[in-house]
Amino acid sequence: MKSILITSVLLFSFLNGFSQEFIGSKKDLEQIKQNTKAFSQYVVNDNYKMIGESYTADAKIFPNQTKIIEGTNAIVSYWKHPDDISITHHKITQSEIKIMGAEAYDYGYYEGQTKKANGDLIDWKGKYVIIWRKEGDDWKMYLDIWNGVR
Repeated sequence: MKSILITSVLLFSFLNGFSQEFIGSKKDLEQIKQNTKAFSQYVVNDNYKMIGESYTADAKIFPNQTKIIEGTNAIVSYWKHPDDISITHHKITQSEIKIMGAEAYDYGYYEGQTKKANGDLIDWKGKYVIIWRKEGDDWKMYLDIWNGVR
């Protein structure tokens, strides 16, 4: 009996450590999840206009090993890549989303793949935190920070 209890506690702890936690209204949570999924598609499709519209006008991004980049034009310039490079895969997996009034945060992991001009593929992955702001009926990224993991 004691071993069953210990096993159950360990199993619950293990599963709980990998669970997702989403706190907020279902409508707002779904909007943030949808916006996140759409953002990945914009990155893959080189849709720089919509990448820019995914952020607030006063947004800031914090890419790995760079200074803070502020404002829509600078953020869009960051996301633009040379014509001979393409992003073939971009996916964000949210671990937690918490909505607090007109602001929210989420964090989790991202992954992707870049195709170089010579056809070489480079896989990458990392962790991120996003602070969201609600503008009207939509959620936009205000602060976006990420860095790679091995």
